[in-house]
Amino acid sequence: MRARSVSSARLGLYFITAFWLIVIVPLSAMAAPYAAYVMDARTGKVIHAQNANTRLHPASLTKMMTLYIAFEAIKRGEISLDTKVKISKKAASEPPSKLGLRPGQRIALRYLIRAAAVKSANDAATAIGEAIGGTEARFARRMNRTAKALGMHRTTFKNMHGLTEAGHLSTAHDMSIMGRHLLYDFPEYYNLFSRVTADAGVRKVSHTNRRFLNSYKGADGIKTGYTRAAGFNLTASAERGNERIIVTVFGGKSTTSRNAQVAKLMDLGFRRAPSRAPLRKPQKPVYADVETAPSRPSTNPGSVAGGAGKTIRLVGAVKNSKRPRQRPTAPASVLVAAVQEPLITNADITAALKEAVKTPAPQPAPGPAPQMAATPPNVTLAAASSSIRPTLRPKTARKTAVTRKKRAVEQEIVTRVSTSGGRHWGVNVGRYPSRYAAEKVLLKTALAEMSTLDGSLRKVVRRPQGYDANFLGMSRETADLACRRLAARKVSCFMIGPG
Repeated sequence: MRARSVSSARLGLYFITAFWLIVIVPLSAMAAPYAAYVMDARTGKVIHAQNANTRLHPASLTKMMTLYIAFEAIKRGEISLDTKVKISKKAASEPPSKLGLRPGQRIALRYLIRAAAVKSANDAATAIGEAIGGTEARFARRMNRTAKALGMHRTTFKNMHGLTEAGHLSTAHDMSIMGRHLLYDFPEYYNLFSRVTADAGVRKVSHTNRRFLNSYKGADGIKTGYTRAAGFNLTASAERGNERIIVTVFGGKSTTSRNAQVAKLMDLGFRRAPSRAPLRKPQKPVYADVETAPSRPSTNPGSVAGGAGKTIRLVGAVKNSKRPRQRPTAPASVLVAAVQEPLITNADITAALKEAVKTPAPQPAPGPAPQMAATPPNVTLAAASSSIRPTLRPKTARKTAVTRKKRAVEQEIVTRVSTSGGRHWGVNVGRYPSRYAAEKVLLKTALAEMSTLDGSLRKVVRRPQGYDANFLGMSRETADLACRRLAARKVSCFMIGPG
């Protein structure tokens, strides 16, 4: 009996050992690697780093780049916050976390941005990328180009949401750089990352980082991430007084332990950072799109390293929109007739007409028509008063219009556009974040509605909240008609009165 019990105990011990080796050890080996980076956001200097340059799965920290490109596209006029984005089957089929969008549904870009930033919705992130890039592959190439321009040299993106995919990797160092650029390049949108809740159009969403935002003093963002391969990731920012710290942690074991580790590193950053430091904002990206020769294919997609057989093409935002040069024409002298008060009084004209009635005009002799005497330069078109027009019915009277003797060089009359006649009205077609975006909308609208906007003046007016796109120099009736026609085209428009 004793021998049998001993053998049973040994058998149980063997079973426990085998279970440990087969199940527990592999599970512990599957734990995501840990990495951390602490940065003084004001200067960009490193305060603490551990495995900071190890390429790991970033998970939903990827959405920081997706949102950065969305903000950039809005600023450049490629898309607007009110653009209705059509949801594709691919976007609607993305796994959670998601907003629950349906294929074919249309939703404003502003709501997709809120859902991606606050709830970390994968379907919203995919819809943003497709709206700007057309396809996931094209948008991923833009992500990689932007990453290299920002100095994220060990990052490669394959998608816009961050779900695990072979080759989709980044580092704690690079994601800290990404967070710093979001903070300083687009401060007008940064408040999104500190909202505990937000209206995402179809429903209200809660922030995935609300625990840390509510528990750590001064925390105001930025982005969480989680997948099995990545673990619990977080890029966080906090400000206290004149100091601001950015911390990135990869490979947390749980939300609670990750938040505790980030808080610990934040405290470390605030202790070591100088109380006063110069603010050196990061330089905005200058894009370089690299095309490799067929004989020398690149082994690293998105690489910007130079080398033989490579062509570098700079890609950037249009600084200004120059008017096309006027086509060359035959030289002609120009006579400018200004719209002004007549120099000849009504009394003089009346006396001349009475004299003409008393003395009949001589009949012209057969042959070539004699040339009319030139009107004195002071006489303007405005001198022909409407009160005496009925008298100028005969052909001989109508020929008293302003003419000049034929010369070797043909002359042309140009009149200045008068602001009289009620042309003090205009229309506004929106407010935009940049002058380039406003000018682009004005040109596009003018081409689409030439019948009512022809002859109006396109003008961009700078306001504290942005740039107003206006058409000016219109009558009230024309402005009202233009607004109604633009509204029929679903273009926002309102009239601008005199003054």
